[in-house]
Amino acid sequence: MLAKLVDFLLCRFTSFISGVRPAKNIALLSADKPRLYYANHNSHGDFILFWVSLPYEVRKKTRPVAGADYWTKGKIRRFLAEKVFNMLLIERGGNDPKVVTEQISQALQENSLIIFPEGTRKTNDDLALQPFKSGLYYLAKANPNVDLVPVWISNTHNLLPKGFILPIPLLCDLYLGEPIHWQPQEDKTQFLARAEQALLNLNPKHQGA
Repeated sequence: MLAKLVDFLLCRFTSFISGVRPAKNIALLSADKPRLYYANHNSHGDFILFWVSLPYEVRKKTRPVAGADYWTKGKIRRFLAEKVFNMLLIERGGNDPKVVTEQISQALQENSLIIFPEGTRKTNDDLALQPFKSGLYYLAKANPNVDLVPVWISNTHNLLPKGFILPIPLLCDLYLGEPIHWQPQEDKTQFLARAEQALLNLNPKHQGA
């Protein structure tokens, strides 16, 4: 009951503070199959904005992927990660990246996931993306039938700047792109370049450049 209450309050609070404006096609999503949503990364609040904007039935079947080292520190973070967000917690810095790929692929059998292939957060909303980690390529190759859906999240670097605990009231926008899939003829460099471009194309600043 406590987790449901926190879920409800967090969704309302996030929507109020951010004034988040999802693209219309987000409302058309269904829970008919698992998807892998990949997004740009500017703050710890990124996944929350997208997560609360999903239709309820889709949201309950969507899990953010996050580092266990951060979200298991302290009782509050652990409660949020396990009971509210139902996160898929990953041990970062391991010696065998195949273990992470297998863990995420297994979770994709039942749930959609939210990942941030840039890895670390940016501090601005400019036209550039940080180079994608190779994990996205291996996930796409291991799950060729899963839709990889690019999601551009704007203005969160100002809403929750790095080092801040409380958010600053601002308007944020979400943009959802067409799904992509790994193609058998693509190597890692080619696929990651295409995935980066699909995400970058959603940035309104890029569209106007």
